[in-house]
Amino acid sequence: MRDLGVEGVTFEEVARRAQASKRTLYRRWATKQEMVVAAIKAGPAAQDSPEPVDTGSLRGDLLALLERLESTMDAGEPVSLTIMQAGLRDPELCDFIETSVGPTGARLTETVRQAAIARGELPESADPFAYEEIAAATLIIRKLNGLSTDATYRAALVDAVLLPALRSGISAGQDGIFSGKPAPSTHRPHESRRT
Repeated sequence: MRDLGVEGVTFEEVARRAQASKRTLYRRWATKQEMVVAAIKAGPAAQDSPEPVDTGSLRGDLLALLERLESTMDAGEPVSLTIMQAGLRDPELCDFIETSVGPTGARLTETVRQAAIARGELPESADPFAYEEIAAATLIIRKLNGLSTDATYRAALVDAVLLPALRSGISAGQDGIFSGKPAPSTHRPHESRRT
């Protein structure tokens, strides 16, 4: 994945590099997705717990999700960034990673959202868009630019941006970038605009 990206991971290439037969690989993993998730579990997500996030408060849950995301990104840079980018292009892979590895922190899980609604911390209409559009993207951009994403920064992100946005109850009417189903652009970069 580090050398070729997730798209370059094939049974043929893994078999060649491992000096094994494809048959051996297929006995262990039925699909490329299973093989990729196994690699993620052995690498970037090795220290992540598949347990759901439940600290007893929305703020605590958001901080726990961001901490999980932070540790996943730190454990496998640039592989984890490659994995997240692949998830954007392949919603099925994105969903498979979230359910197989456990919450990665890139998404606001439905259990966290529902628990916050039940505790009265969020309105029924709370839209996960704000978290899924901002949280992971912000951490990635800051990491790529060598800026801090430490606990103090993550607390500021939760308190100043994520909590107010989620509590607003305003529906974005679309899915966030790490939702697993963001809407693709209809604009083609090579087309010129006519004025």
